[in-house]
Amino acid sequence: MDHRLFCFGLGYSAEVLVRTLLAEGWQVAGTAREPERLAQLQALGVEAYPFGRRHPLPEGALRGTTHLLSSVPPDAEGDAVLAGCSAAILAEAEHLRWLGYLSTTGVYGDYRGAWVDETSPLRPTSERAWRRVSAEAGWLDFNRLQHLPVAVFRLAGIYGPGRSALDDLRAGTAKRVVKRGQVFSRIHVEDIAGVLRASMAQPPQGGAIYNVCDDEAAKPQDVIAFAAELLGIAPPPESAFEDAELSPMAQTFWTDNKRVRNDRIKSELGVALRYPTYREGLAGLLESPSPEIGRGPG
Repeated sequence: MDHRLFCFGLGYSAEVLVRTLLAEGWQVAGTAREPERLAQLQALGVEAYPFGRRHPLPEGALRGTTHLLSSVPPDAEGDAVLAGCSAAILAEAEHLRWLGYLSTTGVYGDYRGAWVDETSPLRPTSERAWRRVSAEAGWLDFNRLQHLPVAVFRLAGIYGPGRSALDDLRAGTAKRVVKRGQVFSRIHVEDIAGVLRASMAQPPQGGAIYNVCDDEAAKPQDVIAFAAELLGIAPPPESAFEDAELSPMAQTFWTDNKRVRNDRIKSELGVALRYPTYREGLAGLLESPSPEIGRGPG
């Protein structure tokens, strides 16, 4: 049987995986909202469809799908994919062998710098994160009610080509904000693809949840300083969180402080991270920059 991946919301995180699968002969279909992005996906060789809460998929778009990934964030009305496509997934994707949902470590909320794992209680601090909790439950229902192999991936802060501290420094937008005791977990976009590939190769027997992050939760100011050292430039001066001019969205990320464990992707999926900390990740971006994701074939 041919392998066919359908990706709802084929954006930055999924594109590295998609490029690899296309090179291996997979059929790939996916959705986007903007015409420019649809054209980029088509240029990559993806069967691309516009999709949104008010723009449903055409009938038959999911036919032949063996693997399905959703990275569409829920809105105030809930998860648009679950609301609009659940019936089509069950009716058309009769050969579905793996179903993945990209969530966020934001579902854990604030643990004041303590460690969390996949069994830790969820106590979100924002409405956006509460929506993710609800969406995770909805996707896991495909396993509970329909006995489909579902994996939820809680992603830490994502960086990679075109989206890293190196790029912020080059653009002159990097800020070295300091908040006492604050740390963030991160993950290189290529390691996200590696985790997804590992899960696709061994679909879960039941519903599975995985934290996707590297080995070190680090202070954000240290990451900027290391990136500046790599570039051979002086880092921007430190500024207190209370004095930093951050957008309301950025401020919500600083509300949560936790260290995220990644043991399960290693013990259950056998993942060996290519970039175990931000140091290897940033050095790799500097030494071997990849074509910027989201720019077509490159």
